[in-house]
Amino acid sequence: MPRRHRIQLPGLPLHLVQRGVNREPCFFAEEDYHCYLHWLKKSAADYHCALHAYVLMTNHVHLLVTPETPEGPSRLMQSVGRRYVQYINRTYKRTGTLWEGRIKSSVVQEAHYFLLCSRYIELNSVRAGMVADVALGASGQDRIAHYRSLFRPQLDKEALPDIRLALSHGQPLGDSRFREAQCKAVGGRQTQARRGRPTKSISDAIGIDGEQTGFGF
Repeated sequence: MPRRHRIQLPGLPLHLVQRGVNREPCFFAEEDYHCYLHWLKKSAADYHCALHAYVLMTNHVHLLVTPETPEGPSRLMQSVGRRYVQYINRTYKRTGTLWEGRIKSSVVQEAHYFLLCSRYIELNSVRAGMVADVALGASGQDRIAHYRSLFRPQLDKEALPDIRLALSHGQPLGDSRFREAQCKAVGGRQTQARRGRPTKSISDAIGIDGEQTGFGF
C-alpha cells in the first residue's frame, strides 16, 4: 500500500509528532530533555525552520514549525533524532532504535487554527495530568498574563478530534477550502471528510474532554 502524500509546504506551519518505538519512553532524566532541546534549537536554525511551540512528553514529542524550504522539516527531524539517539545509547549503554517509524505531520492553517494547534501542543502535559499549568518563563508581567490567558486549561471540544484526525491521516488542519487547496497543491486528496468548523474568536476557543493519558496525540 503506497504511503499517503505528506503535505509540507514552505511558509506554512506544520504540526509534527514523533513517538518512542512501541510507545516506550524516550526521555529518562531531566538532562535528556535539555539535550533534546539543545539539538532541536540548533537543527531548527540549520534547516531554516521557525519553532513556534513544542512539548516533550515522556514517550513522544510535539512540534509546531514553519519551514522555509520543503525539505526543512524532514532534515530537522532527522538531525535532532539522530543526535539524540546517539546521546541516549551512549548515556544508557543501549543499542538500536529509539523512535518508531514515520513521523506524523499535519499542515496548519494560520490565524485561528494556528493558535488552536499551539495551545493543543503546549497543554498536552496538562491534559495528561503531568503538570497543573503551563510554564511561561520570566518575562514582563503584562506579557505573561496575556499569554497565559490564551492557554487556559481548556480547549474547544471540537478542536481535539479535528487535530488528532488531521495528524492520523496526514491531512491539513483548517477549513474546507484550505484543506482542499493544500491537498491539491501536492497532488493528493483528503482521505477522510471532516466536519466544518465555524470561525471563532480565540477567546471563545475553550474546553477540553478531560482525558488523562500521556499516550494520546
